[in-house]
Amino acid sequence: MDKRMQELAVGLQGAYGALAPESPFALEDGRWQFGWMWAQAETIYAGSSEIQRNIIAERVLGLPRGR
Repeated sequence: MDKRMQELAVGLQGAYGALAPESPFALEDGRWQFGWMWAQAETIYAGSSEIQRNIIAERVLGLPRGR
């Protein structure tokens, strides 16, 4: 959800959304560009999405463990 929100926010900025967060011309001091970059890394540092889905399937839904 965060990735989608950040993508929408940067997209709404138009050409300004392509600026680096530290650019003096970035809207809102580059807040959304910085957030967009972190959103890309979230699934990596928080554990891959596939691993999280497997955990949910096994522990919450009680599905059998995949090989």
